[in-house]
Amino acid sequence: MKATIRLDKMLGNLGYGTRSGIKILVKQGAVTVNGKTAKDHGMQINPNLDIVVLDGETIRYRDTVYVLLHKPAGVVSATEDSRDRTVIDLLDEDLAVLSPFPVGRLDKDTEGLLLITNDGKLSHELLSPRKHVPKTYRALVSGEVGAEDAEAFRLGVALDDGYVTMPAELSVLARSKGDELPSAAVEKHAEEMAKAIELAPREEEPVQHAALSWIELTIHEGKFHQVKRMFEAVGKKVLYLRRVSMGPLQLDPALAPGEWRELTEEELDSLRNYRKEGLA
Repeated sequence: MKATIRLDKMLGNLGYGTRSGIKILVKQGAVTVNGKTAKDHGMQINPNLDIVVLDGETIRYRDTVYVLLHKPAGVVSATEDSRDRTVIDLLDEDLAVLSPFPVGRLDKDTEGLLLITNDGKLSHELLSPRKHVPKTYRALVSGEVGAEDAEAFRLGVALDDGYVTMPAELSVLARSKGDELPSAAVEKHAEEMAKAIELAPREEEPVQHAALSWIELTIHEGKFHQVKRMFEAVGKKVLYLRRVSMGPLQLDPALAPGEWRELTEEELDSLRNYRKEGLA
């Protein structure tokens, strides 16, 4: 962004009205710049240095936004949709007005980490097929996932269209059979699995399966419905799916589905360093 910007363009970009509406606000004396009443709605200002106040509110300008969202099931990964609620609908208006978009997509019924930004360059780098950015998921799978499946995923499996996936890392975190409670070496994995069983669609009736597995899978590409199709390739079905990481970003356990927060400086730094070191 250049050093200066028109006052009305700055306020318009942030959603404080149309150019004509802002012109009226300036004429009414509602806008001050560095403590002085603005006289010209088209005056050039430096948004990083000048202090702009509208009706007593100090305006903080930004031209980029980075949001970490815990996407809930039932919401689509799009900027707009004629039928369903989108991930952008979950954001506050002061962020939505900056025209952010989801970096990649999660299926409508999939939960978990979704980065939302208006940084096109970063999005391209994270999504480029040549970059092989790792994405880690946790899933409730019908059937007993074992070493044979892990080896198949390590070698790459053929999907229903014949495409052979890149090597992926699969591990089993917990298991249960029938009405038995999940068991795992680490208690938190058993608790996570129990919650996933509750969240799985009711029509699946997962507790009636002969076996259930709570797994973690890291892939390095992003084919359509890839995780679900990979398990279908080995004769199993994903009942519940949640993404827990993408590159250096981790899903914040403090965020419930549907909640979001802006990235911390540490997370932004990790993305920038990852872009330089891992995506160069």
